[in-house]
Amino acid sequence: MVSDISLNGDLEKLPSLPQGWVLTKLDELTLKITDGEHFSPKCQASGTPFLSAKDVRDDKENFENAILVDEEDAIKYRKRCDPEKGDILMVSRGATVGRSCIIQSNQIFCLLGSVILIKINKNISNSYLLYSLKSHKVYKNLINISGSTAQQAIYLRDIKNLQIPLPPLPEQHRIVTKIEELFTQLDAGVASLKKVQAQLKRYRQAVLKSAFEGRLTQEWREQHKGEIEPADVLLHRIIQDHKNVEKGKRRELLIVDNNDWYSLPSDWIWTNIGTISNMIHYGYTASASQINTGVKLLRITDIQNNSVNWNTVPYCEIDNEVMKKYLLKEGDIVFARTGATVGKSFLITKIVTNVVFASYLIRILLNEKIRKKYVYYFFQSLQYWIQIHKSKLGIGQPNVNSNLLSKIIIPVSSVEEQSVIVSVIERHFSIADEIEKNIETSLKKAETLRQSILKRAFEGKLVPQDPTDEPASVLLERIKAEKAKTITKMNRGKRSFNSRSTP
Repeated sequence: MVSDISLNGDLEKLPSLPQGWVLTKLDELTLKITDGEHFSPKCQASGTPFLSAKDVRDDKENFENAILVDEEDAIKYRKRCDPEKGDILMVSRGATVGRSCIIQSNQIFCLLGSVILIKINKNISNSYLLYSLKSHKVYKNLINISGSTAQQAIYLRDIKNLQIPLPPLPEQHRIVTKIEELFTQLDAGVASLKKVQAQLKRYRQAVLKSAFEGRLTQEWREQHKGEIEPADVLLHRIIQDHKNVEKGKRRELLIVDNNDWYSLPSDWIWTNIGTISNMIHYGYTASASQINTGVKLLRITDIQNNSVNWNTVPYCEIDNEVMKKYLLKEGDIVFARTGATVGKSFLITKIVTNVVFASYLIRILLNEKIRKKYVYYFFQSLQYWIQIHKSKLGIGQPNVNSNLLSKIIIPVSSVEEQSVIVSVIERHFSIADEIEKNIETSLKKAETLRQSILKRAFEGKLVPQDPTDEPASVLLERIKAEKAKTITKMNRGKRSFNSRSTP
């Protein structure tokens, strides 16, 4: 199902326009509004670019990943939709619906049906129209539909009937100049904020690196020298636990010589995840359901931004005895074993109901003598991700299996130091989180300010009016007359072509 997005909405509630302005339909200001071809063309190794929604950026069209079609076929395709430098492109459906830009290149190319082409009359500022399309007054209904389960789309009939506040042409240019001046200042501030965001990511990785090299707790170790149990003794006790539980099965202590990475403190040790885990296994295979069966089914897609909204997690049918094997508990760590987030981990906390985990997740049940958060934070570190990227399987969709996960190498300290390391990491991360929260707030304010600038621009409040400017009503009549002449000329050309073609 495709949602019909009306673009007119509250535009009728616009405040009274300044003297010399008029409210008109976008169709009256353009030479053509159409979309691209409604089929998938045959790709070539070389030829003419065929752009789709993914190739429309906020600033310009992008040819880097465009498909290519035969040049002779492109000539036929361009009869319907002939994009040129200065035209406006707008995404008509999908996740980036409404994204628009002015064509910057002189390159010949074609368009797929997911992109609308708007050819602007030469007497109108294309930049003015582009900014009006990006303004909240016009874009409002696109934003409102973002939560819909239906496919988002803009139809040609809607975009043609879109109402645009039109000032005199000189004022259009003054408005564009002022918008770009203010946006340049705003963009500089946003760029600085995003730079700090990137620095925070590096900061977190630096904290983790120092933590798992033992440098964050070096002073603590010196203060407790001789009081703490060395990691090799801890591992021997874990192996003994395995022998007691596994009833005679042999599981040898694995100590890894991993000094190629870096040297550990004297009482630390390298081992692997399999050694410090009681079990590593895949989840339960079942169909997700919205019917409340009393048991929820956690899937990869339910884990977003390192959190789970348990209210939206679906249910599944499962036998009570089988459920015991897959029932999640606080402190469990689950991994995405396939897809775009392969290797990403999640620490289970605050479960309020029975939850099992789905088959595309792997669960690690760590030995009780190992601090769960210590291992979880290691799974966020660069040392871990280097190993995951080396271990990925699959040419198409990468995946990591339980065997490979068990072989991930990890540095282990004493239990006491693990707790201290977790505490220090969280103290550093809490500072970074607070800074990031402030950055996110500032970025939202910047976007609000951007829309405020556009709102003032299209209410005639951003730049002063000049009473000597030609009124927009006169400009509009001239545009209509020129458009009528153009259409008449095109129709004559078609009739002439058809008469020559008739035998």
